[in-house]
Amino acid sequence: MSRGVAAHLRCAGSAAYTPGIRTNRDSAVTVNGRVVPLAGAVAHATALDWLRGLGLTGAKEGCAEGECGACAVLVATAGPDGTAVWTPVNSCLVPVHALDGQEVVTSEGLGSPDDLHPVQQQLAAGGGSQCGYCTPGFACAMAAEFYRSDREAGPADAEHGANGFELHALSGNLCRCTGYRPIRDAAFRLGMPLPDDPLRERLSAPAPAPVATELRAADGRFIRPETLEEALRLLRDEPEALAVAGSTDWGVDVNLRGARAPLVVAIDRLPELRGIDITGDTVEIGGAVPLSEIERRVGERVPLLAQLLPQFASRLIRNRATLGGNLGTASPIGDAAPALLALGAGVVLVSADGGEREVDLADYFTGYRTSVRRRDELIRTVRIPLPTPGLTAFHKVTKRRFDDISSVAVAFALELDGGSVTRARIGLGGVAATPLRAYATEQVLEGRPWNASTVAAASMVLQREGTPLDDHRASAAYRARMLGTALPALFAASADDEEATA
Repeated sequence: MSRGVAAHLRCAGSAAYTPGIRTNRDSAVTVNGRVVPLAGAVAHATALDWLRGLGLTGAKEGCAEGECGACAVLVATAGPDGTAVWTPVNSCLVPVHALDGQEVVTSEGLGSPDDLHPVQQQLAAGGGSQCGYCTPGFACAMAAEFYRSDREAGPADAEHGANGFELHALSGNLCRCTGYRPIRDAAFRLGMPLPDDPLRERLSAPAPAPVATELRAADGRFIRPETLEEALRLLRDEPEALAVAGSTDWGVDVNLRGARAPLVVAIDRLPELRGIDITGDTVEIGGAVPLSEIERRVGERVPLLAQLLPQFASRLIRNRATLGGNLGTASPIGDAAPALLALGAGVVLVSADGGEREVDLADYFTGYRTSVRRRDELIRTVRIPLPTPGLTAFHKVTKRRFDDISSVAVAFALELDGGSVTRARIGLGGVAATPLRAYATEQVLEGRPWNASTVAAASMVLQREGTPLDDHRASAAYRARMLGTALPALFAASADDEEATA
């Protein structure tokens, strides 16, 4: 890395921006330590296309839907106590105007051929680059873990190196040459950042605050409002406005289906949608909180979410995706809905005219990709009652263990007392036009002993819940069979846990 780039990185955190709305003329992104104007970028330009247009071609388009990680770059995001964190994201999905006023580091910004970054050194030394197409994305994801502030040396296992490197940090980075062994070895050989490492030093200052932005271009408009109130007014007054948070769903439509919206309203950085509030009887999660943050901050209080989130897409996706977006699309195969249904969650909807209203998630979905949420409403928070039931589990049937769309998803939340089921909630995904509660199965379980006989009877009912579909992911018969195996698997696991703690 050149000394000039390093100097820019050291001072980037204190850069001041003109308050108020930034127009096309003054929008800019700090890239590898240098401020680069966004002038000329169209409304639907992705960060990947814009960076490649600058000649930074390390980031590649492999899949254009966030499944391969070849496009990964680092973004400075808010860390604890006023610090920053280098967060890897799929640049192919992020609208470049969503990065106005922000800081990005690409693989070129990590190091140079004459002065390799430690991550690049280890990848090169261990043969971690095969054809080389995916390597820049791996390097960026690996660098984010390299700079993780709480990474500490410790005992090694299958998913952690002795240097504290968590292998799941590379989830979502695909090597088509299947050369994962040398990539893993390179990660596990990494030391700790040196004190004068410029990328490490940068993290001691705050990440840039969000910048209100308004862009008008030939292909549409992009607005980042300053407040939730302003966002809601836009949704009310402009019928064609589209609210976008992490863009992990909308970005796919832009790339693969050529989708364009007359007006994109970025809501991902609105403070009113970014809170997490845990009290004695509820957990409230803002609709625009990234899933990776929920994983860190809520997992211990809500074990079912701790089981779900590692199976939700990849780390790269979870760094941008939100519960509000996942529920807002009303997809029947969204992973969050079954777990939240089992937890008895509700959503708080907010609009410019109607104030707020809370809807039980079991009453939220109305049809395929439709819900009771009006076009001018946003999901302000997801509300989960506490305490959560004592026996919870999330079963996801996929072709791959991680980073795959479910054929069937089943979430259980059972309360046991004296060996009997006192309360049962079961959420299902992928078996009907909407996510749904397995009410008939819940009725069979409640009030009966938690034993093999009850489980067998309830399993017969569970495999008939919903209207399992025939599609390219699975047949209706297969889905029904998988539903029928879920409860016995839960029962066996609970028996093993009881035996282990006896």
